[in-house]
Amino acid sequence: MAPMNWLTLFFFFTITFLVLNSMNFFQTNYSTKTSMSKKTSNKINWKW
Repeated sequence: MAPMNWLTLFFFFTITFLVLNSMNFFQTNYSTKTSMSKKTSNKINWKW
């Protein structure tokens, strides 16, 4: 292995880390709920 300085090692491992994380992010399928839940809000009129 050719001698490399610390900056190129840092860039190498940083790029490797980012590539692997982006591959992991884009290959996972998150299941989304198709039914929309209806949220009920209780409106309270405060009379001070």
